[in-house]
Amino acid sequence: MTQYILGIDEGTTSARAFVIDENANVLGFGQSELTQIYPRPGWLEHDPMQIWNTQLEVMRAALREAGITPDQLTAVGLTNQRESAMVWEKATGRPIFNLIVWASRHSDGIVQQWVDSEFGELIQQRTGLVPDAFYAASKIRWILDNVPGAQERAEKGELLAGTVDTWLIWNLTGRQSFVTEPSNASQTMLMNLDTVDWDDDLLREMRIPRHMLPEILPSDAHFGTIEATFGAPVPIAANLGDQQAGLFGQAAFKQGQVKMTYGTAGVLNINNGATPFRPEGLTPSAAWNIQGQLAYETEGVVYAMGKTMQWLRDDLQLIHAAPDSEWYADQVHDSDGVYLVPAFTGLAAPTWDPSARAVIVGMSNATNRLHVIRAALESMVYQTRDLVDAAVQGSKFEIPELRVDGGAVKNNLLCQLQADILGIPVARPKNSEATIFGAMLLAGLSTGIYKDLDELEGMWKADRVFEPQMSRDEADSLYAGWRQARELTRGWAKAS
Repeated sequence: MTQYILGIDEGTTSARAFVIDENANVLGFGQSELTQIYPRPGWLEHDPMQIWNTQLEVMRAALREAGITPDQLTAVGLTNQRESAMVWEKATGRPIFNLIVWASRHSDGIVQQWVDSEFGELIQQRTGLVPDAFYAASKIRWILDNVPGAQERAEKGELLAGTVDTWLIWNLTGRQSFVTEPSNASQTMLMNLDTVDWDDDLLREMRIPRHMLPEILPSDAHFGTIEATFGAPVPIAANLGDQQAGLFGQAAFKQGQVKMTYGTAGVLNINNGATPFRPEGLTPSAAWNIQGQLAYETEGVVYAMGKTMQWLRDDLQLIHAAPDSEWYADQVHDSDGVYLVPAFTGLAAPTWDPSARAVIVGMSNATNRLHVIRAALESMVYQTRDLVDAAVQGSKFEIPELRVDGGAVKNNLLCQLQADILGIPVARPKNSEATIFGAMLLAGLSTGIYKDLDELEGMWKADRVFEPQMSRDEADSLYAGWRQARELTRGWAKAS
């Protein structure tokens, strides 16, 4: 009898759902965009009820397209945008404020106070994370500070807080399961990286009651069933934050394997096995807890990858659609010395400067829109090298190959430039949907559809491997220009 897995992918720009069979064939798909709410420059919110209702719609759409009913499912796997946070009423399920999205700078001032008081050192020591408004903890603190009566209600046990995975599971299970798992919890700036539990010292200093937070279960746990919402006791058998799900979906199960996701943001993930690794500018976190084994990862996040293409399309109107960037960028041999550094909401890893702002430099009267488009595409490549260089600097760690995923990797020019600038092969898988497939394959492993990790590793196939073609001198020279341009984003912000 055919076994089916439903995958839930709640991202930043859209909610999606997939249905696959045990051979990982896609049978059904649903997708719907999420409304982006910008209360002021640098702030970004989502309506939590829209997230929930939209996710239900796309799950039903995927099941309809697959031609199956919920009771035919074997398992459900979930992945989600991480670091985004919200607070809701325990009794009614009503959010007391919008979800504050990972990229939002609502809580810059709160984080700066923590850093100025030296509390930031304790945060980094316990969580491995560089204190930043990117993470969920300061977002929760901001909501409690800015919604009247919220702190008092939280202390009374009337409010719950969590990331998107917790919100969706809580609703899918009919408010029965209030849970998360290590890959999401480790990105909150509240989880102790050594104990894999909420850190009481951090909670006390941040004034976040522990009972507000969900229980941390293994990533392949039984998180409850969807019976309350779909009428079938199908287990939610996997839960992973989107980037760790991408690492899993790329079959990067061994220590030292690396993937880069080109999504709205860009994220480099390195499997570090059983030991956290803390290179300068990058952050260690939990990769997953699977079959009783906790694995760590090192991560580097840049805020603007696909977001840069959206900016070219929607705000500058230089392209009609993001995929057009390849054709336009390929019409010129190079960017003619133009660099675009997309620090729209500051710089993340490895620089971590929230005050930085975007710049375009190196223009002359010969510069045209093709050069700007190519510079935008090249910015994705240079930011990735920033992360890779930070990972290998001062260590014996080497990256022999970069596995890539995300919508942008359909762009052959991007992948070739990435191989050229890094000087290592770039492997694009046949299935570029590594994130959602990571969650679904883990759900299959958790419920016995798949025997072990070796079986899953055998399912990974390369579509194309891009080999470096550029000389190292030329690549290093181009990258040196990028580093100069990147520094201007910081100087400009200070000067302003």
